[in-house]
Amino acid sequence: MKILLFGATGMVGQGVLRECLLDAGVTAVRVVGRTATGMHHDKLTELVRADLFDCTGVEEELTGFDACFYCLGVSSSQVSGAEYERLTYTLTMAVAARLLRLNQGMTFLYISGLGTDSTERGKVAWARVKWRTENALLRMPFRSAYMLRPAGIVPMHGEVSRTPAYRLFYAVLKPLMPLLRRLMPNQFVTTVEFGQVMLALVRRGAEKRVLESADLRAYAGRLALVENHHAPG
Repeated sequence: MKILLFGATGMVGQGVLRECLLDAGVTAVRVVGRTATGMHHDKLTELVRADLFDCTGVEEELTGFDACFYCLGVSSSQVSGAEYERLTYTLTMAVAARLLRLNQGMTFLYISGLGTDSTERGKVAWARVKWRTENALLRMPFRSAYMLRPAGIVPMHGEVSRTPAYRLFYAVLKPLMPLLRRLMPNQFVTTVEFGQVMLALVRRGAEKRVLESADLRAYAGRLALVENHHAPG
């Protein structure tokens, strides 16, 4: 399986990239982003573009992939409403349309978020934009497309958010995380679980095309059961 990964320098993308590189069934990972990851691995190649809207001369490097993991995103608190829509909806649609043309049979996984507005008419602007993006992706004729809406993701191997407010949030909550995970088990998945769920969705699919936090947690639990069942002992 060959994976195209957008947004590998963010916290979620870092965790997803790690799981892709560890997975024996993944033969190649190409990371696309505005900055390099700084990582080196036999499976890993990188395509660094200052402007992700402009793929002039690099379409060949975006061809031949089985799945796209789209972990690219920006916080609505960091940019204007117009810029948030441009980077969340317009850029995602431009990338998806190009990949659909270049890769027959591709599966597209989009990292959305808890609270995405399913009506497109709610008062929260970012939630409306996210849902508009999800809707548009689900209408595109990919082999499969899944919208993932995690509530909380627990970094397990030093993954760090690029957003200052999120870094502060995780630093404050870190001592409380074990307790929170016990009290609200369906609201948290680890970066390891999240990456493994994404890979499993490409291989096995799911009945739902929009997976909320509880769905992700349940899927991760089923993967763990399967792994334990096949473990030697």
